[in-house]
Amino acid sequence: MANESKIVFLTVESYIEAFPEQVQLKLKKLRFAILKSAPLATECISYGMPAYKLNGKPLVYFAGYKNHIGFYATPTGHEAFAKELSFYKQGKGSVQFPVQEPLPIELISRIVTFRVFEVEKKQSDSDVGKKIGNEGFQ
Repeated sequence: MANESKIVFLTVESYIEAFPEQVQLKLKKLRFAILKSAPLATECISYGMPAYKLNGKPLVYFAGYKNHIGFYATPTGHEAFAKELSFYKQGKGSVQFPVQEPLPIELISRIVTFRVFEVEKKQSDSDVGKKIGNEGFQ
């Protein structure tokens, strides 16, 4: 398993390929759902797992394990969907989807879309603040 060893992955493809076929299929579905919901996101490996960023800001991460797939949408992404995620084992900013169960792709897509909106709103608010701040000093 990828996260249970000291292997360093350079690409998401090589990360996914390190898992058994059943897990690979789920990781590929998860990856596709993320990229479909956040087409402008950049994909990389961060903290040893696949990561997705928008305008340099973290959106979501995922990781494969023997018995589950970890999904990390920062605490705000999980807080916004707390009721729907309550059926899964969780930690702060993380949720575990059991490998033996179907992935909740529609829910994952909505969480990613929420995170895109959140990152874009923060960026927009920041840009407005910079303009207002700069105008005040001219």
